[in-house]
Amino acid sequence: MTDLDLATSRRDITDALLTALERRHEVLDTIVEADNHTDAVAAIAELLDKSQLGAEAILDMKLDQLTKEERRKNQAELDDLNSALTFTLAERPASSGDTLDLRPFSPEEDADLFATRTSELGVAGDGSGAPAGDLADELSKATARVDDEEAVWLVAIEGDSKVGFVFGELTAGEVDVRIWIHPEHRKKGYGTAALRKSRSEIAAYFPGVPMVVRAPGA
Repeated sequence: MTDLDLATSRRDITDALLTALERRHEVLDTIVEADNHTDAVAAIAELLDKSQLGAEAILDMKLDQLTKEERRKNQAELDDLNSALTFTLAERPASSGDTLDLRPFSPEEDADLFATRTSELGVAGDGSGAPAGDLADELSKATARVDDEEAVWLVAIEGDSKVGFVFGELTAGEVDVRIWIHPEHRKKGYGTAALRKSRSEIAAYFPGVPMVVRAPGA
């Protein structure tokens, strides 16, 4: 995740927290009426017109964040972020991850997307940096690694569009995580969203294994 993406996400969270404090009675009623955590996040996001990322931060607030001192700190941070950023999360909606989904890679359905990635980068999909081999051979080896629980490949989906990949390769007790976004979908925040969403997905495949982001654009 780039420094700009981090700052943008932080701005979104800070803005959501301040809005929630201003409308704290409505927010509390919404939380009390929700059946579970997921429903509460969705209801808060709709109530305040904030992203899911901001709504989750609201639900995870600590009580000491309600004090006047903490609210002043949040406002000061928001002012700093607003002055430093030349764009806001609203202008890069994909980076919130609200509409992005991840699904397992399919050698049959996603060979076209992998071919585009390989043509651009010219390297193998396993993260070794070796020159790319024959496409069919690359896909066969990837499938074998996934079946052997040595790798997980995920496809990032936005609506009906395949926007990129998340590659997770188990190497020396760590999972090397790499993100690739299709050239037509870059500069919209999809890399940030895919990385954020992939953490829980990859953790489910490799519980307790450290994840290392080697090269976000690789």
